[in-house]
Amino acid sequence: MKALLRRLILLAAGLMLAAAVAGCGQGSSESGAKATDKQGPSKPQYVVATEASFAPFEFRDDKTGEYVGFDIELMKALAEVQGFEVEFKDMGFDGIIAAVKTGNVDMAISAISIDDDRRQQVDFSLPYYQSGLCVAVRADNNTIKGFEDLKGKRIAVQIGTTGAKYAKNNIEGARVTEYNTVNDAFMELINGGVDAFVNDYPVSLYFINQGNDKVKIVGDLANSEFYGIAIPKGKTELVQKVNEGLRKLKESGKYAEIYRKWFGENPPDFLPGEPPK
Repeated sequence: MKALLRRLILLAAGLMLAAAVAGCGQGSSESGAKATDKQGPSKPQYVVATEASFAPFEFRDDKTGEYVGFDIELMKALAEVQGFEVEFKDMGFDGIIAAVKTGNVDMAISAISIDDDRRQQVDFSLPYYQSGLCVAVRADNNTIKGFEDLKGKRIAVQIGTTGAKYAKNNIEGARVTEYNTVNDAFMELINGGVDAFVNDYPVSLYFINQGNDKVKIVGDLANSEFYGIAIPKGKTELVQKVNEGLRKLKESGKYAEIYRKWFGENPPDFLPGEPPK
């Protein structure tokens, strides 16, 4: 009888110990959840469209495959000062505005010129770069000296760009061919398939400075343009967040630092910001 009583006491003690251990385990789980809560909410993440063949603004590093360029670095700096994350999405330039308009992406940075047609579809940040269109020809071409000599010529443009619009609407008799990327257009020019390439000046200049001495820029620039970050209409808070971040980067000197890295000179005083009247 005493032996049976002893076994019952031991069994009861074992059950109480198991319950205590289980209780401790439950308490640890609750503590872990609270610790996670103390970390705070995760940073918002935005999908940012870009066309990664438009050096020096956005392109892929040949060795790493990573996105690099002025626009890429600017967007990363903007995300850092404003406390959000970015995921870049590479796509054809002619589809970028539509992707922003429909909300398939949260915004876009891809050397996008701010013009009236695009303003009807999307909102824009403050201008962050001032550009213009130029004429590029083969280095051995001595007959085309600028836009005034393009009448009736075969002209390459990148599809969906303001360069394409300008060539179609302002150059009489031009036979305009659209290419998906800048590199495709330059290769056609070098191979003699077109007489000239109308494109954004800093991009054509960068291409030449990379050792492509078969091409040269001629004449004056046309259509002074400003680049902006495209954002879906109605996303007022996001526009304000981006503009606030651009102002912070300007005030801290970070914007000028990035600008000098990619263009070798200081930016105009108003950038980023409203262009001078």
